[in-house]
Amino acid sequence: MTRVLLVDDQSMVRTGFRTILESEDGITVVGEAENGQIAIDKALELSPDVICMDVQMPVMDGLEATEAIVRRGAAGAVLMLTTFDRDDFLFRALAAGASGFLLKTAEAEQLIDAVTALAAGDGLLSPEVTRRVIERSVSTPEPAAPTAPELEQLTDRELEVLRLVATGASNSEIAGDLFVGEATVKTHVSNLLSKLGIRDRIHAVIWAYENGVAKVGG
Repeated sequence: MTRVLLVDDQSMVRTGFRTILESEDGITVVGEAENGQIAIDKALELSPDVICMDVQMPVMDGLEATEAIVRRGAAGAVLMLTTFDRDDFLFRALAAGASGFLLKTAEAEQLIDAVTALAAGDGLLSPEVTRRVIERSVSTPEPAAPTAPELEQLTDRELEVLRLVATGASNSEIAGDLFVGEATVKTHVSNLLSKLGIRDRIHAVIWAYENGVAKVGG
């Protein structure tokens, strides 16, 4: 059962999200919070698998709350939800440690899919958002070749998987490219994240472009 914490200052929004999520077998909402400060306490108390976090709230906004939750090591991957399609929110959310970003205008099925993905340990970025992440990551000159010392810890196959992750490929797509099982790919992804000290695959995408492992058009 995937346990979800809902954080939004509007009770009607929380009710709507609860109705959508609990219509899906295997998802239950274990708590709600109307601001970021309460969200921190609830995250520590309830240990949810996924935290659906609004950006703009009174008392403490979702960006501050996400940073505090990640810093304190609370359970739960954070899915940022906002009505504002703004790059500053996106990159501040990613910097704070969020594992996914979804507009509130998304379809109900997209919310369910996003929660399911984060609960499974996968980050969530739409292709459009991935493009913007890449553009921001390579806004400074790229290194001529990968030089990060952490790369020495990766096996050749893990490096190959990292390059495919950086393209936005899913585990099933990577498995097809490499002719291996999806479970094997998931193990490689988990191992490379651990070796690089990266929280999730979204931040692996950013890391790969910032460190020259992947290049735009390459």
